[in-house]
Amino acid sequence: MNPLFLENLLRNYLLEDAHYSDLTTDSIASGKTCDAYILTKKDGILAGGIFLEPLFKLLDKNTEIELLKGEGKKIKKGDIVAHIRGKDKTILYGERTALNIVQRCSGIATKTYRLSSIIKNYKAQLTDTRKTTPGFRYFEKYAVRIGGGTNHRMGLFDCVLIKDNHIKIAGSIKEAVKRVKKTIPFTTKIEIEVENLKMLKEALSLKTDIIMLDNMDIEKMEKVVEIASGKVILEASGNIDERNIEQVAKTGVNYISCGAIIHHAVWLDMSMKIS
Repeated sequence: MNPLFLENLLRNYLLEDAHYSDLTTDSIASGKTCDAYILTKKDGILAGGIFLEPLFKLLDKNTEIELLKGEGKKIKKGDIVAHIRGKDKTILYGERTALNIVQRCSGIATKTYRLSSIIKNYKAQLTDTRKTTPGFRYFEKYAVRIGGGTNHRMGLFDCVLIKDNHIKIAGSIKEAVKRVKKTIPFTTKIEIEVENLKMLKEALSLKTDIIMLDNMDIEKMEKVVEIASGKVILEASGNIDERNIEQVAKTGVNYISCGAIIHHAVWLDMSMKIS
């Protein structure tokens, strides 16, 4: 990852919270060195701790951060996950932003781990979607990986995904693929979203890389796997959660995309205490 990209994100988050000052901290803090600890109030999977150091060092390069729990490790209520030593003003300026990142990432990692565990005995891999929080996508997709999932495309720029509205505009799947192939680099993968067996057969005839099965029931999915398995990567998508993910995995698809691992993840509650 480009360190300039990360720095730019973190800088913007800090500016959002304290655009030009922190009225409370600037009135109270003396600049003395102190120690702070981040502790968790819930059980879960830790993610985002690695962003504490670059965040606090943007405020003061002399701040020291010690991670007491590793990324992707199980944590329990009451565990201390990080120790921060630095100026009181630095710690207070960065406190909320730091907690927001770690709590959000840990919540996503925890939910991803839970769903991934359900399908661990199947070949299907759990993957995310672009249903993310504006401005926070990199961190949310990072958290998915820490929780045991894998990433789908990061954005519109790194993979072609021809969906229903694209097909509507082009007139057909064949025409949509034809137009795409005229413009994209040969190294770029093409994925097509299909809703029925007729669309599947057309997509298969075009020899694309991935076929997404949009909101198909289990019976239809099984039929698709029977027809297409081994010819193309198959991705199941649409309203998949803890209740049905194992049934989907049993069909034999390669990937299961699930927006809920991000947009339905509950933050893992944590707090920061100055000793």
